Amino acid sequence: MVLGRQMHRVENGAGRRRALRILAALAGATIPLVRTRGALAAVSDARKHRATARRMTDLIGSNGWPGSASDIQMWHAMGISWGRDSVGPGQQYGPGDAMRIDKTGPTFNSDLPSVLIRNDRNGIGSLLLLAYTPKWNASVPGDSKSAPVDEKAWTRYVDAVVRKYSTPPFNLRYFQIWNEAAGKLSGGSPQASFWHGPDFSPDRKRAKPYERAMQDYVERIHIPAARIIRGYDAYVVYGGWPDQGGLSNFKRWLEYRSPVLDERMLDWVDYLDTHYLPVADLDPLYEQYVKNGPARGIWQTEIGDAYMKDPHYLPRYFFDFAVWALDRNWNDQDKYLSMIYHWDGYEPFRLTHRGPPERTYNVSGQSLVVLHRTVDGPLASLSKPLQFSPGAAGTGLFSGRDIVMQVRADPGWQTVGLPGLGPTSSSRVTRVEFIDALTGEAGARDDVALTWDDQRLKVRFKVPDRVNGAGNNPPKHLAYVVLRRAT
Repeated sequence: MVLGRQMHRVENGAGRRRALRILAALAGATIPLVRTRGALAAVSDARKHRATARRMTDLIGSNGWPGSASDIQMWHAMGISWGRDSVGPGQQYGPGDAMRIDKTGPTFNSDLPSVLIRNDRNGIGSLLLLAYTPKWNASVPGDSKSAPVDEKAWTRYVDAVVRKYSTPPFNLRYFQIWNEAAGKLSGGSPQASFWHGPDFSPDRKRAKPYERAMQDYVERIHIPAARIIRGYDAYVVYGGWPDQGGLSNFKRWLEYRSPVLDERMLDWVDYLDTHYLPVADLDPLYEQYVKNGPARGIWQTEIGDAYMKDPHYLPRYFFDFAVWALDRNWNDQDKYLSMIYHWDGYEPFRLTHRGPPERTYNVSGQSLVVLHRTVDGPLASLSKPLQFSPGAAGTGLFSGRDIVMQVRADPGWQTVGLPGLGPTSSSRVTRVEFIDALTGEAGARDDVALTWDDQRLKVRFKVPDRVNGAGNNPPKHLAYVVLRRAT
């Protein structure tokens, strides 16, 4: 729902989605975007093979771009390593216009080349969204979310963007085609928000289904653009399947074979992309399309938004995402990625409040700072599942030498057991910490203790009576139990 929808939200004030300011050290956590084609691509691929360690920051992106040095500092502190935004405006008023692809932002009011170079210098990857149709070329009169009348105008725009930005000094390798293109949605809408055809109406009761939605998108938008992207040795990111579209419907679109082109859209997708799904819902896509191909990975280019009203949402999502990815052949640092909508704004649930007088973290942004600071090392899976007392639940992983468990628990004393870690292994634990997942405050030393029996290490920890998820049903406390281990 971003970009095009970002414009919609800015214009209409609609949306689904002062705190501790910690500037966490990078500690090698952000990795520059992999670049270009030919010899440069070979160098990039060699770098990726060397960079075998996976980090939490590899998974975290945001919609929009950092706009200043202080913004970049805050992105680094939150562990955000990717951005996503528009490119245009293309041939805005007619086919005789010069091709303009040097602007970005909700109203194309920012200089794109300087943004991309600044991102690259600061280890931030850039995903460009290729969209939409200029109104003069729209098949639904005046509707930029409809198919082009002249398909060559669309491919000229795509070719101009990919030709320019896949080569030095930009060297981008990832391009996204459209945004949330779909037909009738499983949620009940007869037409998707960003793909309109005949009989479209903003009033759902008056709109009728776009019967050729799939065929028109595959034949006139996706495959023509994907051919160009791959022609420049770059990767195709699907345009973000809307959460209300339904996964079965998404699979139908992916596997649709055009009777005109005799090709499936799936064969022209490198990275599947969905919006606003929980981590568990990614499993069917992984099993069917990524585990053994043909897709290279799974991205979500929009998560968060109003879900971030729950202060636990982001830290839980990304911790779960990391645990999930570690168990699903995370053999490429760009294989899995989720991008927050939106890092900047005035709503209290966004990552930051833009000011005035100065930008500050909201609770959601602060929770990412805590996550980045707590889970800052190379990641690895725990060999056995954790064992919690009835009032607690959670997951864990290795971050460097440390064991980090994210726990969600009731007030009072709780326990978590780690099978396979007996007295010998436990002797390497130098410190145990109980850290509030939203504020980063550490609990009192007397509120966390270690014991073990046979081959199981047990941590006993006290959850405060005033939990940090008071608005949840039931109220819970989100924290990290961290075992600091000697090398």
